[in-house]
Amino acid sequence: MADLLPSERSAARKLLGTRLMERGLLTSRQLEMALQEQKRTGALLGGILVRLAFVTPRALAEVLAEQGGVPFVDLPATTPEPAALALVPEAMARRLNLLPLACRGRELRVAMANIFDLDALAELETRTGLRASVACATEEDLHAGIAEAYGDGASMEEVIEGAIRTAEGARSGLETEPPIASLVERLLLKAVRDRATDLHIQPGETTVLTRFRVDGALVQGPSLPKALQSAVVARLKVMADADIAEARRPQDGKFRLPQGRRAFDVRASFLPARHGEKVVLRFLDKTHLVRGIDELGMPPRVQARFSAMLERPHGIILVTGPTGSGKTTTLYSAIARLNTADRCIVTVEDPVEYELPLITQVSVNPKAGLTFATGLRSILRQDPDVILVGEIRDAETATITLRAAMTGHLVLSTLHTNDPVGALPRLRELGVSAQELATALLGVHAQRLVRLNCRACARPCPPGDMADGPESGVWMKGAGCEACAFTGVKGRRAIHDLLPVTREVRDAIAAGAPYADVETLARLQGKDSLRGHALALARAGLISPDEAQRVTVEEG
Repeated sequence: MADLLPSERSAARKLLGTRLMERGLLTSRQLEMALQEQKRTGALLGGILVRLAFVTPRALAEVLAEQGGVPFVDLPATTPEPAALALVPEAMARRLNLLPLACRGRELRVAMANIFDLDALAELETRTGLRASVACATEEDLHAGIAEAYGDGASMEEVIEGAIRTAEGARSGLETEPPIASLVERLLLKAVRDRATDLHIQPGETTVLTRFRVDGALVQGPSLPKALQSAVVARLKVMADADIAEARRPQDGKFRLPQGRRAFDVRASFLPARHGEKVVLRFLDKTHLVRGIDELGMPPRVQARFSAMLERPHGIILVTGPTGSGKTTTLYSAIARLNTADRCIVTVEDPVEYELPLITQVSVNPKAGLTFATGLRSILRQDPDVILVGEIRDAETATITLRAAMTGHLVLSTLHTNDPVGALPRLRELGVSAQELATALLGVHAQRLVRLNCRACARPCPPGDMADGPESGVWMKGAGCEACAFTGVKGRRAIHDLLPVTREVRDAIAAGAPYADVETLARLQGKDSLRGHALALARAGLISPDEAQRVTVEEG
């Protein structure tokens, strides 16, 4: 809002805060804290709200769009038209921080994060001779969209050829040479652009394979010549602060990968194998770790019950699911919802995934004797109101966590089980009594990630075995196109299943009822299942029937 007068900025801030509160996305106390921070730093209110994790980037962009009277655009699901891109040079798009989307007659539609930047719009209209029509996007989506739309210069083949010419000299210190660094940077950039969560670099006998895990599935990447293997691995070891000279034992490391205003934390794993060290890089986009509860994709009934649990003063809420199912996102979003100046919140994690303001966060360090159990004992002496325990792994942690929930603390944690009711026998195996469970447990939430149909190529399809009732549905499946790399899927979302511990469920747990009976009782009180949520998404055409079947096969 650099183009507004001070008095206009003040009015805009008040309007923004009011709109966020009216939507239930911000409390008056959070707004007061953000305005105090704004007075201290002079930064824009919206950026402060996002940095404090009071609102998500998407929620802020949607409200700003409403405030400015323009539409919000979901850039990851939007493909800019080549004719529109040709009207605006890449350098200009980056400088003005906008992305051309479409051209209709004398109107050029563009996406912007700062929709109030009138100077940028005036320059755009002067340069193109067209009238600008603005849509609002998040800052992170805009930067990623500009990078993807305009490309990055030389092709991957040209970069590989340059690296090969450098490696032909067989000199030491290749990992520092610009062509090798450029090749590694290009692989990392491709992973980010393709929304990959992992990059595998796997040496073979005559070549080096690369694969990207996108939407949960491995996708083949470019093959690298064997001559580049040692230089690429060495370059990644330098970046991850690992020992270049050590190739006989596994190593772990990490580094930070800045991309515009975004920054990814990358965890590197080096594993000695038959044809050389295999490298797996995991990309953690912290900007997506904290969302509003209403952005987690919970069905309305589940969201209402989950939100009600967060308002309880004490007890334990468990989030279950396999690795990579979004449990951390759900927990961080819950903590952000609870984060106010009048609450003391402490976490113990392995490791701390995202720095949250006003919250004390502790990373476990087993080598130094700091485990979940020892950390939790110390936390209880810090006068906390809310405690987040990254994972319940052993009997000692389970016992301390449950007792903390029974002594006036609200506790959130994770557990590895297939469904909510499965948490009950798992905790009993860890030494928690039925009475402790009944007293402390507020609810158990299970989730999985499902792959969404590509919007560009989704076509009607038969329901198959998923049509297990008389209800009709809009059954769809992605056919495969350029937008989804011919996979038929693009993006993921969670499916949810919540077991609320009502009075009747609590009595059944305390009495040691069979867990199947607890599930039956909860179903009678309105509980659904992961399969039920997946089926609802399939009926709506958001996921394919095959995907719904795949992800809930254990319930079939």
